[in-house]
Amino acid sequence: MNKKQKKRLLRIIICAVMLVGLQFIPVTGIVQLGLYLITYLIIGYDILKKAGRGILNRQVFDENFLMSIATVGAFIQAVYTRSGDYVEGIAVMLFYQIGELFQNYAVGKSRANISALMDIRPDYANIEVDGALKQVDPDEVAIGSIIVVQPGEKVPLDGIVADGISSLNTSALTGESMPRDVREGDEIISGCINMTGVLKIRTTKDFGESTVSKILDLVENASSRKSKSENFISRFAKIYTPAVCYSALALAVLPPIIRVAFLGLPAELGVWTYRALTFLVVSCPCALVISIPLSFFAGIGGASKEGILVKGSNYLEALSQAKYVVFDKTGTLTQGVFEVSGVHHNKLEDSLLLEYAALAECASSHPISKSLQKAYGKEIDRSRVSDLEEISGHGIVAKVDGKTIAAGNSKLMKKLGISYADCHSVGTIIHMAIDGEYAGHIVISDVVKPHSKEAVSALKKAGVEKTIMLTGDADRVAKQVAAELGVDEVHSELLPGDKVAEVEKLLSLKKGKEQLAFVGDGINDAPVLTRADIGIAMGAMGSDAAIEAADIVLMDDNPLQIAKAIKISRKCIGIVKQNIILALVVKFACLALSAIGIANMWLAIFADVGVMIISVLNAIRALRVHKL
Repeated sequence: MNKKQKKRLLRIIICAVMLVGLQFIPVTGIVQLGLYLITYLIIGYDILKKAGRGILNRQVFDENFLMSIATVGAFIQAVYTRSGDYVEGIAVMLFYQIGELFQNYAVGKSRANISALMDIRPDYANIEVDGALKQVDPDEVAIGSIIVVQPGEKVPLDGIVADGISSLNTSALTGESMPRDVREGDEIISGCINMTGVLKIRTTKDFGESTVSKILDLVENASSRKSKSENFISRFAKIYTPAVCYSALALAVLPPIIRVAFLGLPAELGVWTYRALTFLVVSCPCALVISIPLSFFAGIGGASKEGILVKGSNYLEALSQAKYVVFDKTGTLTQGVFEVSGVHHNKLEDSLLLEYAALAECASSHPISKSLQKAYGKEIDRSRVSDLEEISGHGIVAKVDGKTIAAGNSKLMKKLGISYADCHSVGTIIHMAIDGEYAGHIVISDVVKPHSKEAVSALKKAGVEKTIMLTGDADRVAKQVAAELGVDEVHSELLPGDKVAEVEKLLSLKKGKEQLAFVGDGINDAPVLTRADIGIAMGAMGSDAAIEAADIVLMDDNPLQIAKAIKISRKCIGIVKQNIILALVVKFACLALSAIGIANMWLAIFADVGVMIISVLNAIRALRVHKL
């Protein structure tokens, strides 16, 4: 509890004690009024101050104005009627402050989750100067500098381990408790905590471009993207609050006039003023205005703690309506770790065919190229390679030792007019041709992620109607992976532009509020991530493209997180709907009862503060997402 909350709690306690004490003190008249007025000002001076400021700024109609008018009016009525009943006005303000205390607690609870993520912000970076470590601002560290990270310290900048072996705690980024081991040559991202050994890191990015900065910026700006529900409540409050104020005024003035002028009855001004004041207390829209944004804030906070970063409540709301989930294959459902599993129909020695393939692919950073280089197992001599040409979606043609080497898929062989042998093995087939003659093919297999099948099943249980896989792989490989995982539909042999076209077709099939989510690794899938209703980048720790293009970023590569993200969104939206229904039903029922004189000020307090407290406590449930 912060200082402001403690101060509010102290005022609540003092007011409650004074209110009880005054019931046993035998005073009347001006002394009684003075004591009750002091009690009222102790509990309500800040609300009166805010209401006055709102009037001066011409922003009159808010909950502070409603509370002030209702409670001051109750005091005036008690003085006018000489009833001495000042308790109701004070009680309204007292319970309103209790509601505000609950609201502040709930917001604080939500912010604690966001703050835990914000704790990844590094305070300093260590640079070695004359054999001693000097702490500098991370902003001052240039790309290519060597920084030292000691056990227990945060990694301040992205880089590559230049020296040392250690374990990293990545839980603040991924929600995963298992440490990650790193050694010389491994990439490392900012925001992790070094747990064991001393690491020397060669920085590869400025602080402003580092992962930690991008994540912090994403979370800090999440509240600026409002959901349809929040926008509706904002518009509703702007119309609703002035309407009920004028209605309360009409309730206080019109019935007495009608009674006197048309019915010849006594005005009963006190009765109708009391009803109008009760009407004002009931009408306060706190439950809606506070609990709806709080529910989304709590949902985003709970998700971030699980390593699911949502860029705004609008995306959280859209995700709850996801009926189609489209996957990229490589790096999303499969590990993207390719290994050479066979060399077939070769007219050369296996090692020589691999050597030519590795040299031809030496300029590419694609996982398949890396697997060929790994299988070759020797250092690549790039001086042997010239005239390298990459043909998008087909493969590579290059000169190696003066020979023309073509390495790629069947499309490349057809393009070059070279007859090739089909392969019956499952995997990515790299056909090889040397000087226009077919020389055999290399089989490269990708490994399915351990939880991919479970993840697809979990999505169907979560209410997703259809799962689709898009891939540039051969049709046979794609169908085999889709069948193994239980994916409903597969489209294979796609170029990057083809994936966008397929998503466009799927979008045209949607009905009503149905939403389509695309899940990719965020590096090569930026156009599709942007085009889908919801772009989800998975396993995106350190991927700038993912954080920029996606609407939701899953910080580890576990596909089960997709279903969890949908469950979090649906729990959050469920809570929002519950709060809207509760608030509106109780409000309008009590407004009607207060207008006809059945509801008194105590029922009005429940309709306002009671419903607000119930709604706020319900909103806090959006934080509890770990077991979803």
